[in-house]
Amino acid sequence: MVKVLFFVYNGCMNEKTKNYLGWALIVGVLAVGVSALGYVGVYRRSVASMSPSFMVSGEGRVIAKPDIARVSFGVTTEGGQDLAGLQTENTTRVNKAIEFVKQQGVATADIQTENYQVSPRYQYCNRYSPTGESLCPPETIVGYTIEQTVSLKIRDFSLISPILSGVVQNGANRVWGLSFMVDDPTQFENDARAEAMAKAKAKAKSIASAGGFNLGALLSVDEGFYPLYAKQYGLGMGGTDAVSAPLPNIEPGSSEIIVSVNLRYAIK
Repeated sequence: MVKVLFFVYNGCMNEKTKNYLGWALIVGVLAVGVSALGYVGVYRRSVASMSPSFMVSGEGRVIAKPDIARVSFGVTTEGGQDLAGLQTENTTRVNKAIEFVKQQGVATADIQTENYQVSPRYQYCNRYSPTGESLCPPETIVGYTIEQTVSLKIRDFSLISPILSGVVQNGANRVWGLSFMVDDPTQFENDARAEAMAKAKAKAKSIASAGGFNLGALLSVDEGFYPLYAKQYGLGMGGTDAVSAPLPNIEPGSSEIIVSVNLRYAIK
């Protein structure tokens, strides 16, 4: 009797176990199916991103006429150990030159002090004894050199020559770095970019027509920009001889702003 009951009970347990295993198998199959669907989706997107495509380039060029001239002038003062006196002399000469520039109509916002430097000058000695020992006293300061530099933006080009000569007559003993540039090149860049895009799009349509396929979506845009560098002119003035020296005619000329684009299109 006991053996029969045990057999029936054990049989019941085996049936339940089979049911559990069946449900577990179904759940596992569903999980694998969901994972497979996810993988298929990822693969499909990957394949889509690797769909046939081609790249075209275009370049836009715009001529820009400079509207600003930049130039720097400075005062170098050299003397003995009276540092305060040298500073006073240097400052007086620089201030006089700046005041002259303002009188010509240059705005205060277009005048900038670039550098102010005080450098000591030392007494050097190269005397040695027969045995190689130095016979020189310790290095001492025998004087100072003061340098002050000011940069200008000149918007009225008719003032360039008068200012270049006038700052020297009013205390400056160094003038250099004349250059021409566009104050705000944004609009020129936009125009060059629009031209580059139009050329690239036209080229893409021509390639698609010649190749016998339809032009797909625009996939990417890369831009290369060639900045407008200031055009430099060699200029150096200094000392009293520069006061009476005639200045050449100053011509700003023109510069070219270039923007290039690379467009990648899908092929339908």
